Amino acid sequence: MKELAEEIASCKACRLCEHRRQVVPGEGALDPPILFVGEGPGEEEDKSGRPFVGRAGQLLDKMIQAIGLSREHVFIANVVKCRPPQNRTPEAGEIRACLPFLKRQIELIAPRMICTLGAPATRTLLPDATSISRVRGQTREYDGIPLIPTYHPAFLLRKPEFKRDAWEDLKKMQALLQRGQPE
Repeated sequence: MKELAEEIASCKACRLCEHRRQVVPGEGALDPPILFVGEGPGEEEDKSGRPFVGRAGQLLDKMIQAIGLSREHVFIANVVKCRPPQNRTPEAGEIRACLPFLKRQIELIAPRMICTLGAPATRTLLPDATSISRVRGQTREYDGIPLIPTYHPAFLLRKPEFKRDAWEDLKKMQALLQRGQPE
């Protein structure tokens, strides 16, 4: 994983590298029960080099804690590893340039489950997903790994009325993890 992080740090495959302060490769347990995947780093993440450290990250931490885990027990990454200008949604070419890194992370950490946060991350790993509202709550699969899409924490901060749906998704993840554990 360290070698992959170094490779990500030297990447110049798309224009996002031109304005980054730091790459944000991801962090967490190397044998996590859940891999959380967002779309891309924001301003705070670009400053710190860590994923989900701003307000959305604080909410994600609470979401993780609500299912009996902590940030240290999971792995958190983004589809793109450099901040898009003005926190815009990553463009298709930027996603294509970074996708091999995310795929290698998935191979290396072999999570028991993947949770995509928001539409861009969901469409990256589930190209047939038309919208997050249509696929959230479903258990899908990515490369043989159960995948549950849910709303991005930043969206939930703007639209708290959707937190109940996200909570249902989290409970589904927790139940799947508990079923997978030996009695």
